[in-house]
Amino acid sequence: MNLLQETTDMLSAYDKTWDDVLWIGCADFTISIEDFKRLANCEYNNDYGSPEVALDLKVVGKDWWLERTEYDGSEGWVYKAYPTKPSGQKSVQRVIGCWESLAEMLDKR
Repeated sequence: MNLLQETTDMLSAYDKTWDDVLWIGCADFTISIEDFKRLANCEYNNDYGSPEVALDLKVVGKDWWLERTEYDGSEGWVYKAYPTKPSGQKSVQRVIGCWESLAEMLDKR
């Protein structure tokens, strides 16, 4: 897998381009977009085994970001966006339940 192509494809899948990227880095520092593109233009093994791409790497836009995910050595990007606040508000009786969503808990009052 080519990391640069994988990143470009992930951006495109969510109607984003490199022009939408504000910064790239981790919680402690950023790297230039140009440096990332140069360094990411290489092949890596994204299949099962040990992860090869920095797990704390993030590509960040205005209200979204890509972050690395890894499951049993299989790695890739996951797209995340800030949630939109719902228009309605409800009164709930609990927020703790086994394998239940908040909406399911509301229905079981």
